[in-house]
Amino acid sequence: MINDENKHFNVDIHAHVWSTEYLDMLEEFGATHTSVHRGVGAEPTEQDLQTRFHFMNKAGIDLQVLSAVPQVPYFENIQHATQAANYINNEYSELVKKHPDKFAAFASLPLPHIDASLKELARAMDELGMSGVAITTSILGKSPVDAEFTPIFEELNRRKGILFIHPAGFGAHSSHIQDYHLTWRIGSPIEDTIIIGQFITEGIPSKYPDLKIIIPHLGGAIPMLLPRMDNLHWEAPLTPEKASVAAKRMWYDTVGHGNIQALRAAAETYGSDRLLFGSDFPYQHGELLLRSVDYVKESLSYKDADPILYKNAAKLLGIQK
Repeated sequence: MINDENKHFNVDIHAHVWSTEYLDMLEEFGATHTSVHRGVGAEPTEQDLQTRFHFMNKAGIDLQVLSAVPQVPYFENIQHATQAANYINNEYSELVKKHPDKFAAFASLPLPHIDASLKELARAMDELGMSGVAITTSILGKSPVDAEFTPIFEELNRRKGILFIHPAGFGAHSSHIQDYHLTWRIGSPIEDTIIIGQFITEGIPSKYPDLKIIIPHLGGAIPMLLPRMDNLHWEAPLTPEKASVAAKRMWYDTVGHGNIQALRAAAETYGSDRLLFGSDFPYQHGELLLRSVDYVKESLSYKDADPILYKNAAKLLGIQK
């Protein structure tokens, strides 16, 4: 638990760092969507880091939990996947060691290779001290809830670990999204919505009760859809529990681009204890980063906003200051 005198320790659960070297490696191995993440202030260079720290301090953000998603080391070639996962996890580990007061990190896995991923998971958490694992909403076109990925859930559940799930950035593999410049503006929260629906239908939250699942962007459209999902239970009669119950077993970050109504809906739907502060840095940077904090305060009562900003994420991560 976090002591009262440390209640203003703000953990940003959703932030990114990508070095040019890592993105170049992904491209060398066949990745084709790295350009959107270049030159955005997310490199671990001294200049980018000092700019990041300046705005973190200005916004009152004490610690960022870094994740490489959606620039993930997913390749059919196991050597490529393993090499890239090893590289980014080592890079993050060194960054955390250099700035332990500013950073923690989620590990990347060389999916879809299960044995290699379990090995890297153990290395990242046991040797590198990482806080959990980050994956994307699709893994080379497959859903994470497919049976082949069950060992990852089982191992994280055994460890009582964290699973952070980020949109893959493929517009839910729909040309109706991708072809109309909607991949990130609309496709991203749609991917969040879909993965939550899949998790609920497959009973992942109840099947793995010690697995701490975090979904970004307020859970997409789920706050508006839970009553519909409950009422249309007949479509998936084997769903083990009501959607409105299962949804409250997971956590959601507050990345909402200043949308006060959306944040209020999420808080009323899930409960403020299920919301974690997130910035999505560098995509909310400068004034937008400041706004990512301020809008939580403006949207909710002090009773709800205070733990979201200063307690929930630290408690979930087991951070004590």
